[in-house]
Amino acid sequence: MLIFDGAMGTMIYQRGVFVNVCYDDLSLTQPQLILGIHKEYVEAGADVIETNTFGANRIKLAAYGLAERVTEMNRAAVRLAREAAGSSVYVAASVGPCFSPEQQPTTAQLADMELAFDEQLSILASEGIDLVVLETFSDLTQLQVAARLARKHHLLVLASYMLDPAAEAGGQPERDMARLLQSDPNVDIVGLNCGRGPADLLGSVRTVVGATSKPVVVMPNAGGPSEVGGRMLYLNSPEYFTEYCKRYVELGVRGVGGCCGTTPAHIRMAARAVRTMSGVKKFINISTAPVAETVSKGPLTPVVMVPFAEKSPFAAKLAAGVKVTSIELLPPQSGSGLKGFIEKCKICEDAGIDAINLPDGPRASARMSVMATAFSMMQQVKIEPIPHYCCRDRNLIAMQSDLLGGCALGLKTFLFITGDPPKLGNYPDATGVFDLDAIGLTQLASNLNGGFDAGGQSIGKPTAMVIGVGANPLSVEMDREIMRFYAKIDAGAEYAITQPVFDVDALYRFLERADKHAHPIPIIVGIYPLLSFKNAEFMHNHVPGVSVPEFILNRMSKRTDKEDAIKEGIEIAREIRQQIGSAVAGFQVSAPLGRVNTALAVLGDAI
Repeated sequence: MLIFDGAMGTMIYQRGVFVNVCYDDLSLTQPQLILGIHKEYVEAGADVIETNTFGANRIKLAAYGLAERVTEMNRAAVRLAREAAGSSVYVAASVGPCFSPEQQPTTAQLADMELAFDEQLSILASEGIDLVVLETFSDLTQLQVAARLARKHHLLVLASYMLDPAAEAGGQPERDMARLLQSDPNVDIVGLNCGRGPADLLGSVRTVVGATSKPVVVMPNAGGPSEVGGRMLYLNSPEYFTEYCKRYVELGVRGVGGCCGTTPAHIRMAARAVRTMSGVKKFINISTAPVAETVSKGPLTPVVMVPFAEKSPFAAKLAAGVKVTSIELLPPQSGSGLKGFIEKCKICEDAGIDAINLPDGPRASARMSVMATAFSMMQQVKIEPIPHYCCRDRNLIAMQSDLLGGCALGLKTFLFITGDPPKLGNYPDATGVFDLDAIGLTQLASNLNGGFDAGGQSIGKPTAMVIGVGANPLSVEMDREIMRFYAKIDAGAEYAITQPVFDVDALYRFLERADKHAHPIPIIVGIYPLLSFKNAEFMHNHVPGVSVPEFILNRMSKRTDKEDAIKEGIEIAREIRQQIGSAVAGFQVSAPLGRVNTALAVLGDAI
């Protein structure tokens, strides 16, 4: 994952240079200004900075009477960027189109265009750039010509397209563009930039990522411009920009940056957030075998591992093929809410539910510890707790200590997840640790069950944890999701619980592929009873890994009365449960806003 810089033109304009000036010429006339902007982006955390050469081709410069300065202008721009970049940041040459979208170049002008691109790219290549970014092209013919000439000069090519701001996002034009660039041998990386703000690009990003196997880089505008004091300013905040950068990463893009209106503040916040995301950070490798003991200690003592069916009542039911039921309840926000929480657990116990799932800081929120909550449950109710345990908040040492402590207290069944990045919650300045992801945490638990720790040292008597993992049947990158699911099984996963499922067909496609592992594990499906149309929209737009089909959104939109909407949400959840009942090992039903009776109504005769 690479973080690209933000806008150059916006930064120049903010420094009082008006638009009637040739911005590319500033590399010669005001080099310290350009160098300073580059340094700000480097300090903000950019991995890639772009040269101030977007319009530095002979055709564009001719309008300013500067066509004969094309060579020195491009060379100066690369050298300024290289000085700011140092040895740890990549330098990308920015190359824009020769003709604007409304221009219709003649045959002669097209020939001039080829010469202009060839000249500029030759100069940039001679300066030793790391890659070329062909950006803000709305004419695929121009883009492909530029890519061909860049390849002629042996450059790594990012071909970035600007979508029509007025067109519907996520449609056929994006798909056609992505497929064309996918088949173009001169294009290494597919990009989307400019034209649209972060939210408006989201649907298009989803389409493009699904239509190409090449890496995708996204650089949206900060948002729509507003006139303030005679200037056109982009007023969307770095927080807004960052939220969508994270969503792009979740969809599978390999690079994010900014275009018009973005500044070092945008890049700084996005870089910090993205680098703590589970799909980006490099994790500690957990050994799958104990380190050999010294000769003086003698051979390793054989370890007798507890069979899966004997680890917990929940595991026994799964092993016997009995459908399990679980209600997901958030731990209380503090100890003062524990009494009410236990009362809800008792309601579930009396209804015959097998377990209570305890999310660990969902969406990076801070609530009572899942370990403490689970232990409190064990003291007051018989229903089995299943604490989720995420990698976000603790380093490797703390995770191992928590698991050993939990087992010593009598906790048996766990669900291991990577966790949401801190920026999603109420504590955006908190640091995401992520020493491990869910695969590594599964391996750690498996090691402890085998009698040795993360370093391969004996722990004496092995633990007997039931190891559960998450699964996402709606992943945009299904090949990657299946690969990670298989890796979790290989690391020691014994059962899985999915994200809430609304698309039954997508679930069946996932189950078909998941079952092809040599050692398939029981899969429990997550079900969420919607409370309202607004709730459905939120789940669809803001909860990673969840997609609510249009027909369900339509059903919920027709229920304007609060109680009718709740009944409709329950009915939809029951229908989903009935459709998938024969294909899964059980159901985990969320209790939205703590409404256990709503969750129990979904299970009905399944209890």
